[in-house]
Amino acid sequence: MNLYLIRHTKVTVKSDICYGQTDVKLARSFQKEKEKIVSRVKEITFDKVYSSPLTRCKKLVETVLPDAEIIFDERLKELNFGDWEMQTWDDIYFSPEGKVWMDNYQTFPTLNGESYPEMVKRINSFFDDVILENAENIAIFTHSGVIRILKSIIENRPIEELFATFKPEYGSVFKFVV
Repeated sequence: MNLYLIRHTKVTVKSDICYGQTDVKLARSFQKEKEKIVSRVKEITFDKVYSSPLTRCKKLVETVLPDAEIIFDERLKELNFGDWEMQTWDDIYFSPEGKVWMDNYQTFPTLNGESYPEMVKRINSFFDDVILENAENIAIFTHSGVIRILKSIIENRPIEELFATFKPEYGSVFKFVV
């Protein structure tokens, strides 16, 4: 089985803003970035297509694969940062709860949001369902955090290692053979 993990394109949010599960707009570069993705996947026949339901993934999958039957799965959303959604990373870091979370982000939940273990659990649940599919090629349109976790699962590597070394670019496509 071939899994094609596709990260959404750039968004209109400044790089110092935490946007997690907030539904944000796509950048003006969408069309150009989308065409690069199309060129990478146009020769592939996908047996299944999954996507995060957030607009930045939904719009991308619907324009890259307009004729596909798309399964929108809540488990493919980025981390829920709770009260920190749309806050600057500095504001989060310099708050009492934020400093504690940043020092322990692998185990502690975000303020009124989700923890990485909770996110890993939902991504594992998704992956367990996908590997049961009788499919040769599967496309998954999602977010950086989800891609890191799936890579960690597929390659049996510690997620901590990937947070330091693996940074999926906007509009990138990764193929994994499972």
